[in-house]
Amino acid sequence: MAEPLSPATQALGKRVRTRREALGLSQEALAHQTGVHWTFLGQVERGRRNLSLHNLLKLAAGLGVDPAELVRGLQPPAD
Repeated sequence: MAEPLSPATQALGKRVRTRREALGLSQEALAHQTGVHWTFLGQVERGRRNLSLHNLLKLAAGLGVDPAELVRGLQPPAD
């Protein structure tokens, strides 16, 4: 399996998955609710996607959280 893009994308993905599961939503249900494809959501949850601002806002809205909650404390990858 492919590795996460960075520790930050991995941590963001874990936050998304944890919140989605706490809401009792499947990937398909959250994807439908937010207008993203379920395979895209799976890649986000595995840290394999670097989200655009628009997709971050869509996912946060679908999860019922402030977008800042999803990214708080994340650090950019070291060069």
